[in-house]
Amino acid sequence: MHYYSTLNKNNKVGFREAVIEGLPGDNGLFMPSEISKLPSEFIQNLPDLPLQEIGFQVLNPFVNKEIPETTLRNIINKTLSFDFPLVEIDNNTFALELYHGPSYAFKDVGAKFLAQCLDYFYRDADEKCTILVATSGDTGGAVAAAFSETENIEVIILYPSGKVSDLQEKQLTTYEKNVTALEIAGDFDDCQRLVKSAFLDEELRKKIQISSANSINIARFLPQAIYYFVPFQIFGEEQSIAFSVPSGNYGNLTAGLIAQKMGLPISSFIASANRNDAVPRYLFSGNYEPKPTIPTISNAMDVGAPSNFQRMLDLYDKGHDKMKKAIKGYSFTDEQTLQIMQNVYKEFDYLLDPHGAVAYGGLKEYLKTANKNEIGVLLETAHPCKFMETVKKVSKEDIYPDSASQFLNKEKKSIKMTADYNDFRSLLLKKSN
Repeated sequence: MHYYSTLNKNNKVGFREAVIEGLPGDNGLFMPSEISKLPSEFIQNLPDLPLQEIGFQVLNPFVNKEIPETTLRNIINKTLSFDFPLVEIDNNTFALELYHGPSYAFKDVGAKFLAQCLDYFYRDADEKCTILVATSGDTGGAVAAAFSETENIEVIILYPSGKVSDLQEKQLTTYEKNVTALEIAGDFDDCQRLVKSAFLDEELRKKIQISSANSINIARFLPQAIYYFVPFQIFGEEQSIAFSVPSGNYGNLTAGLIAQKMGLPISSFIASANRNDAVPRYLFSGNYEPKPTIPTISNAMDVGAPSNFQRMLDLYDKGHDKMKKAIKGYSFTDEQTLQIMQNVYKEFDYLLDPHGAVAYGGLKEYLKTANKNEIGVLLETAHPCKFMETVKKVSKEDIYPDSASQFLNKEKKSIKMTADYNDFRSLLLKKSN
């Protein structure tokens, strides 16, 4: 197993190098050279297997023996240490709740797996590794929690000032030991541009060892493929299941596409977006036209130019017709999103967060023309407590877990910075000395 760049298939590295580098030097993204089919017996036996064993079987081929089996199993056991409940909302519509981890967001799994892998790779290293991560909301908290107890690894999180919720901000600005939060005067695309510029800066990379914890890193997005196996544990392989994925940078959806290519019998994918809808527009027209980011109440999806679209194109050999056949795309305004939250809470007593509401809307649009025997699963990617300003317009109940309330009482510590790369570069060099 090797990993090639989406911009140059001759640029190949192993798993360890791909994880440590994060991003190829040509500004592409790493992709596995092969996606092997899982044995049919394994798919048939999903209802009888523990999630940790499923996780090992899914990820082991991608690691390709670069981590010993005993160590890899231990990493996966630590990664999959909480539940992913499948909750029925209404007839043939289910929510797969992915927010029961330490940061209350689906990104906990990928962040924990990446942190454990890097901790293993750097356990005896002479130099430290600096993790650079841009966040539109949820990634930062998950990465901060996952890396807060690792050795030889520093974390620098870039987030757009004033464009994340209070809880999200406290989750990424209150870890002190090895986590630095940079409050950028700009939007998520500015944060992502700064991170990518650092990876493409050859002179900088000669001076400091950097890697990424965004979904551009293979060890961050690949573990998310495990989510898609959970409903088949419950319903079995015979059930036709469509997945609606709230989509911003598209790492989660891309992981689902890989699960499907591994043999999981997923019937369809729905790319559910807010007003940052470059991919739904591409699916409709065949033209990819990224636009400046638009702030919304589903802020973790506020990505104008999603990185993982490169991987999606690669999986379908840049064929629009192939992708359009496999993925349906829908987008929703803030007004529509809030209306969905209010309707679902009133009719079914289920509280969606804004991202889950977008996924619910996309799923309902898809199911209007779907096979009657098909069920829909939306990925509920964040706990509603992370978006209380919006949630209060739906429900007045106290939904904060105790540990979330503790975050709100902590002191925010961040460094304010412009979106100028030279300022960011200077900070990186200063921290490395």
